[in-house]
Amino acid sequence: MRQRGWRLFAKRLLDRTVAAVGLVAASPLLAVVAVAVRVTMGSPVLFRQRRAGEGGVPFEVLKFRTMLGTLDGQGAPLPDGERMTRLGSFLRSSSLDEVPQLINVLRGEMSLVGPRPLVTLYLPRYDAEQARRHDVLPGITGWQQINGRNALQWEERFALDVWYVDHWSLLLDLEILALTPLVVLRGRGVSHQGHATMPYFMGSPPGGAAPGHPAEPAGGDGTRPGG
Repeated sequence: MRQRGWRLFAKRLLDRTVAAVGLVAASPLLAVVAVAVRVTMGSPVLFRQRRAGEGGVPFEVLKFRTMLGTLDGQGAPLPDGERMTRLGSFLRSSSLDEVPQLINVLRGEMSLVGPRPLVTLYLPRYDAEQARRHDVLPGITGWQQINGRNALQWEERFALDVWYVDHWSLLLDLEILALTPLVVLRGRGVSHQGHATMPYFMGSPPGGAAPGHPAEPAGGDGTRPGG
C-alpha cells in the first residue's frame, strides 16, 4: 500500500488544510442549512451514525439530517421514501448534507478522498477482497462516487473502492476532487433504482451478485446504509 511516508503526510496535510478552510468559508451556508433543517425537520439538526473507518474501527460520522423520524405502528422507521423531505432531497442531490464531514476530516477520522464510510453492520458481510476497502481512511468523495455513486450495485461499488486502494496517488486524489463538483452538478446516481437511497447490503453469495435485500426495511437517517 502506497499511503505511507511523505505521500501519506502530504495527503493528511491536504485533508486538514482544505477541511479547515472549507469550514470557515462555508460557515454562512452551513448556518442557513442548519436553520432550514431545524425549521422543517426539527432537532437534532445533525445526523450522527457509527460507521466503519480505517481498519474497520468505528467512528461517528456527521451529516445534516435529510429525513423525518416518523415511525410505524410497531415503532420502526418508515421507508426512506416516505420520510425524505423536499429539503432533504435537495441536500442529498447537492451533497450539502455531507459538508459537516469536514469536521470528521479535521479529527483524522476521514479523508477528503477515499471509500465512503458504511455502517458497521456490514463488516462481517464483506468477503476478504471487499474488506480491503478499509485499508485506507474513508472519504467524503471517492473513485466510486465519480463513477456511478448509488446507481451502482454493491459489488461494483466495492470493486471501485478496492481499485482506488490499489492505485492511490496524490494525483488521483486531485483528479477525483476536480471531477466531484461536475458529478454533483449533474445530479446522477443519488439513489439506487427503485430506492430513495440504497438497499441494504446482505453479503455477496459465491458466484452471484446480491445488490441488497428488498425485504429488509431501509432505516433512513437512523440506520441508512448508503453514502
